[in-house]
Amino acid sequence: MPSPHSAAEPPGLTRRRVSLVTLGCARNEVDSEELAARLEAGGWTVADDADADVVLVNTCGFIEAAKQESIDELLGAGSGGAKVVAAGCLAERYGAGLAEELPEAQVLGFDDYGDIAARLDAVLAGERWPAHEPRDRRRLLPVSPARRQAAPGGHGPGHGTVSRVEPPDLPPGVAPPSGPRVLRRRLDGAVVAPLKIASGCDRRCSFCAIPAFRGAFVSRPPEDLVGEAAWLAAQGVREVLLVSENSTSYGKDLGDLRSLEAVLPQLAAVPGIERVRVSYLQPAEMRPSLVEVMTSTPGVAPYFDLSFQHASGRVLRAMRRFGDRERFGALLDEIRQRCPQAGVRSNFIVGFPGETEADVAELHRFLTEARLDAIGIFGYSDEDGTEAATLPGQLPPDEIARRVEDLADLADELMAQRAADRLGEVVDVLVEEPHGPGRLGGRAAHQAPEVDGATEVHLWADGPLAAGDMVRATVTGTDGADLLAEAVQPARSARRGEPA
Repeated sequence: MPSPHSAAEPPGLTRRRVSLVTLGCARNEVDSEELAARLEAGGWTVADDADADVVLVNTCGFIEAAKQESIDELLGAGSGGAKVVAAGCLAERYGAGLAEELPEAQVLGFDDYGDIAARLDAVLAGERWPAHEPRDRRRLLPVSPARRQAAPGGHGPGHGTVSRVEPPDLPPGVAPPSGPRVLRRRLDGAVVAPLKIASGCDRRCSFCAIPAFRGAFVSRPPEDLVGEAAWLAAQGVREVLLVSENSTSYGKDLGDLRSLEAVLPQLAAVPGIERVRVSYLQPAEMRPSLVEVMTSTPGVAPYFDLSFQHASGRVLRAMRRFGDRERFGALLDEIRQRCPQAGVRSNFIVGFPGETEADVAELHRFLTEARLDAIGIFGYSDEDGTEAATLPGQLPPDEIARRVEDLADLADELMAQRAADRLGEVVDVLVEEPHGPGRLGGRAAHQAPEVDGATEVHLWADGPLAAGDMVRATVTGTDGADLLAEAVQPARSARRGEPA
């Protein structure tokens, strides 16, 4: 039987079943949906069940814990007798070395994505596809960003295109309805979806290996983003989360460093899209014009996912980053002067080589002063091929763990305090799921999916509100970083303010 997501197949074609497992970040979620679309178009049925012929694991290769999770998933994926294939960042980063260590799995790199259906056909037929030798993907494109758009090949996941004439066998529900845009097939019915605006990174942070296996920074054209947002809206999406390795660099290779400021209002104006959220912002690249657009454009969440990483200027310089406690504080002041209710989140690395107690105290002071809505604390660990792994002053694991525990406890306390600051605040909550009679679960503008807190809204009376609607509510209580709120009467629908 054909998949409900599939077009009619030629007579005699037997569809193969693949289970697609996604690990890691929202960028990987978009990559998985590209893989799903290409597989569907190639005669495969994407099905999350035990009868799959192949289990395709889209791995994460960012930090040690994520790599171990990917390996554990690969080791267990074939327990039902299915063939196992590794794709994603871990597979791209280690290639043939991973294949040698895990003979249970076939290993595919990013360059295999365009022919993923044929690759899985070969795997199912018993062929051993040769794993690639890892290479620095930054070298696949010109050093000059202005020359990258015209360069042949070298793009990572999320940049594969189809012809302007839609293939006749493209399954229904698979983007794009017109091209050229990335093939995409939604893997869930959530009202929030990531939208990849670029891939790769040109920064050279001493602790990060991502640019070497994700490649140089390449933006997607604005018209592709607007077209894909319209397609997502037609699929029931009400909030798009813009993702990349570095969203503040969007447009540098398109000839306009302010491209993000230009495209945000266009995305917010797409019919059906109620909220646009930007993630992965570099503090050193923030511009007053971007702050203004993000805090004043209707439909754009005043939400700042700022990659601070630390607050000690000395440690940040060793990380090959820019800034310090004073500069970061000034940026936060600028944001809150324009929008006092703006949400801010960030991650921090603790235990970086050479970090002193004075550096930790500087970070402690910044966290206490910054009033961040969400704080992630991570212990430093060496990453293969990075400069930081060769630096002197490596700290013992137990000392790193102690510092992480101390600052994580502080972060929990500070996030709870910041949530309490919002008591009495009126927030617009995007409804994601019912929590019972008269109760709805969702997120306010300062709460991103999965990484931040959530809001439970109590309605004055049962109404027609459902997932995808926006309800205005007053914050009445908190539970850690989570909020409790009472709906404002009358409740408002997400459909551009129509009465519910």
